[in-house]
Amino acid sequence: MTTPNILDELEWRGLVAHSTDRDALRASLGEGSVKFYVGFDPTAPSLHMGNLVQLVTARRLQDAGHTPFILVGGATGMIGDPRDSGERTLNSADTVKEWTERVRQQVSRFVSFEGDNAATTVNNYDWTASLSTIDFLRDIGKHFPVNRMLARDTVKRRLDSGISYTEFSYVLLQSMDYLNLFRERGVTLQFGGSDQWGNITGGAELVRRVTGENAFGFATPLITKTDGTKYGKTEGGALWLDPEMLSPYAFHQFWLNAEDEKVGELLRIFTFLTREEIEDLEAQTAEKPFLRAGQKRLADEVTALVHGADEVEQAKAAAAALFGGGDLASIKPDTLASALREAGGTTLPVGDLPGILDLLVTSGLAKSKGEARRTVAEGGAYLNNVRVEDPELQPTDDDLVGGSWLVLRRGKKKFAGVEVS
Repeated sequence: MTTPNILDELEWRGLVAHSTDRDALRASLGEGSVKFYVGFDPTAPSLHMGNLVQLVTARRLQDAGHTPFILVGGATGMIGDPRDSGERTLNSADTVKEWTERVRQQVSRFVSFEGDNAATTVNNYDWTASLSTIDFLRDIGKHFPVNRMLARDTVKRRLDSGISYTEFSYVLLQSMDYLNLFRERGVTLQFGGSDQWGNITGGAELVRRVTGENAFGFATPLITKTDGTKYGKTEGGALWLDPEMLSPYAFHQFWLNAEDEKVGELLRIFTFLTREEIEDLEAQTAEKPFLRAGQKRLADEVTALVHGADEVEQAKAAAAALFGGGDLASIKPDTLASALREAGGTTLPVGDLPGILDLLVTSGLAKSKGEARRTVAEGGAYLNNVRVEDPELQPTDDDLVGGSWLVLRRGKKKFAGVEVS
């Protein structure tokens, strides 16, 4: 029986947007354990959804027997890759150092550091910091024709508005990473996002020019919504992987809200479900979209991958409780707080609490006290999942869930939180 080639699997999952010589790459991946690398620049204190594409791809390659080198860019993070929106603000060396360690800890959760093809983390600051300018220009810069650097898409788009020499030369630094890992570690494959394609091919070409050997590369696609706009944003900003920057509850909710047309693609890219499981979920989504079978499995799988199975259960329990289907007291206070803040919670100072009618208005569940009174009379107002019978109800500190929250609901689907702080 022929062993499946991981490149075929990656292509089926939609993870290969560009590649160097495809046939040679496939042959290389079929000949034994290939040493590969993927890099992450610490330009923020956390990785995000776009980085997650690379992390799960690294995991797939390792599961297929290949050997990962996970690079954290302590040097390249001092500069930042050129972007269309304009020149980056340079972060301080101390900030980059702190973010480098945070990113290193994040990426370490996605690959195994045991076994015959154990992963290794590396930091390009280690071979860049002591390099002199003269040596850099002679040994690296000599191999980069300026006309080809000017032809890079991002550079061309930045020429009118301006681009610094610092960002213009970023490709030299990343290419040098590939050359160093090729020489010192035997790495022969680099991959990254499609926005990194110019840097990836630049590195492979530098390896060829300096050593005469072949090096490979491929790029994963940009993940977009059905309207073509960039994926990876929530109402509060980027889809961060750090639970302190985006709660596991909000993370889970993001995937639950995936578009029906995109759920199959997201299942293939971000989960480790089999082809049969994914195709079955796609069929269920097409036949009975209201059940949201694909989205539910997607949210559970990706949240478990990033935050752990316990956080999946907490997120699901919190959602059920907020809509009246569970015990609010059983939810961890931080999960409850993040869920209520996600819904647009209101904050009140410590002191005497307003009456239920004022609370319904303050929370935005009613436009006026008259509307709030009618909601109570019709049996549609709830405090902490208990129907409110008395429009003059006066909540007390004993009603605070988790010590600081009142959970209000109008009908079956509208809820809000009031935090007393």
